[in-house]
Amino acid sequence: MHTLYLEWQAIWKILVVGLILGGGLPALFALGIRAMAYGTGGDAEDHPAGVLPAPHPVGRALAYLIFALVLLAVALGILVIVASGFGKEVSFADVYPTLQDK
Repeated sequence: MHTLYLEWQAIWKILVVGLILGGGLPALFALGIRAMAYGTGGDAEDHPAGVLPAPHPVGRALAYLIFALVLLAVALGILVIVASGFGKEVSFADVYPTLQDK
């Protein structure tokens, strides 16, 4: 029975990571694209010819923040892959990730 519990615990962790990285990261990127469109003044309303909507600086700043988070997650994933190739592992014991020998 203990083995079955350990299997379900591992499956649960894999499911959560898969949802976060498999669906959450692309959804976060899409939110960044939407924030960038809002930041440049894009909206769904029709405007007269030659009249452009006003840009929103908050939307652009939010988009840059979201894109920075996505790039950070991608860089962290690459770091984990490359570190394992060099016989190291990434540890999250501190606030920021560090490399340690296996």
